[in-house]
Amino acid sequence: MFKQKINIVDTTLRDGSHAVSHGFTVEQTEAIAGGLDKVGVDIIEISHGDGIAGSSINYGFSKTHEMELIKAAKNKMSSAKLAVLLLPGIGTIEDLEEGRENGAEVVRVATHYSEADVGIQHIEYAKKIGMMAVGFLMMAHMGTPEQIVEQARIFVESGADYINIADSAGYMTPDDVRARISLLKNSINIPIGFHAHNNLSLAVANSIAAVGEGATYIDASCRGLGAGAGNTQLEVLSAVLDRMGYNTGMDIYGAMDVAEDIVEPIMYRPQVIKTAPLMLGYAGVYSSFLLHTYKAAERFNLNPRDILVELGKRKMVGGQEDMIVDVAFALSQKK
Repeated sequence: MFKQKINIVDTTLRDGSHAVSHGFTVEQTEAIAGGLDKVGVDIIEISHGDGIAGSSINYGFSKTHEMELIKAAKNKMSSAKLAVLLLPGIGTIEDLEEGRENGAEVVRVATHYSEADVGIQHIEYAKKIGMMAVGFLMMAHMGTPEQIVEQARIFVESGADYINIADSAGYMTPDDVRARISLLKNSINIPIGFHAHNNLSLAVANSIAAVGEGATYIDASCRGLGAGAGNTQLEVLSAVLDRMGYNTGMDIYGAMDVAEDIVEPIMYRPQVIKTAPLMLGYAGVYSSFLLHTYKAAERFNLNPRDILVELGKRKMVGGQEDMIVDVAFALSQKK
């Protein structure tokens, strides 16, 4: 007999955007979204890697406007819900409204783990216009389990449909995940989700740990495509959950085919754990800093590892990408 239903949230077309320098085309988006819809993914997230309106000189420009991608994906989807990510301060209420008009049904409002209050208006507006709203707490390794609960309650009171905990740096171990998810499960009365990065090769293990403590929404991507060393690999996760008796409602072989036949051919490089992505996890650095760090290291003739160690010491978080160049410059002056 199957255990409870685990909802799969695919992030190939959002977090995966980081790994392809925000270069998804309409044709690629249609093929991926259509394939994921057919294999039974519950929610498909589509945005610039840094959320709607993220296309900029600071975060990287999109090859194709994300609203075109959202509209194209929606036309290929019949059962999955279409989601967008919104980071307050980057995306606005107006951007959210445009996303909804183009087919988005879900918004995941992502804030730093200690700043849920900046997302209150976005959660409330999403509910007002009939969208599913998710409170998404990034860099959760930096907060204690008690602090995570405190911030999650802000989202709950704002009307969020579920709370998503993000190991944005790929820093957590399964014990770290269990401590946060278990306390959250015992402290709030809405569902919980989890978003992992594979910088320490623990994304699948951490996702399973989250499920074991009661999380029912799990993020994953085809071939693990995502920032840093990537995310939880969708086709692996679905196979493991099936082996463990959980119901994902997914066609596992179909998921393997989408990953191999559609996503893998457009990847710039395999999602392997090289030294720099490993350092993201080891030092607790935001995973989307990776490509920015590579560019800064080349510009100033530095080892990317040294930049990442310094970013970790400074506890820099998403939104501070422009500071990577400043850190690299400062390190170069010490040589």
